[in-house]
Amino acid sequence: MKAMITVVGGGPAGRIAAMHLASAGEEVRLIERDQLGGQCLHSGCMLVCALNDVARIIRSAKGLEEMGVIMNAPRVQIPGIFEGVVQVQRTIEQVLDNETATAGVTVLKGEVTAIDGLQVTLEGTVLDSDAVIIATGSRPLIPDIEGITTPGVYTPQTLVQMETVPEKLVILGGGISSVEMAYIFAAFGSEVHLCARSTLLKTLHPHLVAEARKELAGVHIHEQTAVISVNGGDRVRSVTVKAGSDEYDIAADAVLITAGLVPNTGMVTGVLKRADGAIIVDDHMRTSNPSVYACGDVNGRLNLTPVARREGIVAAENILGKDTTMDYRTIPHSLALGYELAWVGEPEEGQQRFRIPGPAGPGSFWSVPRQGATGFAEVQVRPDDGAITGIWTAAPSGAAIAAYSAQLIRDGQKVADFEQFIEVHPVADGVYGLLKYAAVQRSRR
Repeated sequence: MKAMITVVGGGPAGRIAAMHLASAGEEVRLIERDQLGGQCLHSGCMLVCALNDVARIIRSAKGLEEMGVIMNAPRVQIPGIFEGVVQVQRTIEQVLDNETATAGVTVLKGEVTAIDGLQVTLEGTVLDSDAVIIATGSRPLIPDIEGITTPGVYTPQTLVQMETVPEKLVILGGGISSVEMAYIFAAFGSEVHLCARSTLLKTLHPHLVAEARKELAGVHIHEQTAVISVNGGDRVRSVTVKAGSDEYDIAADAVLITAGLVPNTGMVTGVLKRADGAIIVDDHMRTSNPSVYACGDVNGRLNLTPVARREGIVAAENILGKDTTMDYRTIPHSLALGYELAWVGEPEEGQQRFRIPGPAGPGSFWSVPRQGATGFAEVQVRPDDGAITGIWTAAPSGAAIAAYSAQLIRDGQKVADFEQFIEVHPVADGVYGLLKYAAVQRSRR
């Protein structure tokens, strides 16, 4: 008799886990409250992609117009953008529905009100299972600020309700999502104020932060700044902030909260959780209940779609009796602005570093006269054997470079392996050419 496996949550982690199990012949039911695709499709990655594509077009067109290359640069229409976003999302939802059904997964729609060990309560009905995967994702962190529910305050989940481009927009947060949205709305024509409780992109390599600041030219960046209140009553009028001993108001007609995410685990009992609600798991994605697994944002580790997918596969493999572990080393990251600011690895003392400006090429040629810059490439190398230990880049296709570079690092590749490397030309990404340069420089020493 087949085991019954229940997966709660149809985002990247849960859906991939369910399909993996069903493809192995297991009986799997996947419970989703709304539509498959999760936060990535509906309010995360895909939303940023959609808005960033438009922002880049507008920025590029305005720059070319200023140089006399083209005339009549386009302007954004918010209703058109969000109508288009919803249309594309529905198309992708249908693809996901078909793919999931074809894999043999039974999809149940409804609200799960309780997950207690191997019992899942769906719309008042208790479902028993032989194994459970919790993949309920996360929700926006809403700061405890006076007036935070004032009309005109948005999160990425509610952004599609915006009807016009805000004249003055205040963004709460200083991390990757905050910076991406600041770039987008500045391109759309908003006067953007970004309020960071700490410093801008505090965990990133200084060279990446410097590139981000270039891309955010015109954005008012308030660091070490706490938001005290959102003011306006019937509609946002201003935001009161405090920096050190100075307290002042910033005029605003909209506020966007991008202050982080909270694991969506309020309905979960019977497993150990941290104070923030994140479910504690081992490297097999197993919870304190050996038959219950948790993957994706619910475990509070790395809120990245590819990581969630891999965690889903790891959970599924272990349910199938395989001894599979999750490896969080060499995870590639990316920040989408005009260029993709991407990296893998951490700066380490005692390492060799090589750095060059990015080459002019597709996607960066016209940046030379407009910005005087084409991004950069930097590699970090272990001195004794030349092994690649880190890569940082700002380039039109930096994200893809970081992903392949992560594999190079995992495989233990050395810069000497690139001494005879022939790169494509023209290309605006300098990492592989820099690896070749580093190999030559090391050989001369």
